[in-house]
Amino acid sequence: MGIVGVGIDLVSIPDFAEQVDQPGTVFAETFTPGERRDAADKSSSAARHLAARWAAKEAVIKAWSGSRFSKRPMLPEGIHRDIEVVTDMWGRPKVRLSGAIAEHLKDVTIHLSLTHEADTAAAVAILEA
Repeated sequence: MGIVGVGIDLVSIPDFAEQVDQPGTVFAETFTPGERRDAADKSSSAARHLAARWAAKEAVIKAWSGSRFSKRPMLPEGIHRDIEVVTDMWGRPKVRLSGAIAEHLKDVTIHLSLTHEADTAAAVAILEA
């Protein structure tokens, strides 16, 4: 096994917070009910937690795209919703895939790290196969 892709993404939490619940934005259909519920259950800002999950989705897409260097990008419609960030009972994040991306990455392990500090959320995704 070896690393086949790495992705990183940074999100401005204030900018994200202004847009996340606005009708017609890309975020309207991006998050699963579970992701929205988990964010609402946090004692701090739900937008802060959703921003980290948006960064995670983008980092996974970048890692996947990077793993296909010199090949045509394959980004199905609604891909962000097919990348779900779940956590275990200790809050450690993991990616759960569905749809077309799950089929494309069925033999890949995704390692994920999330952080948020001050006005920035960030995520790193590493694909291993």
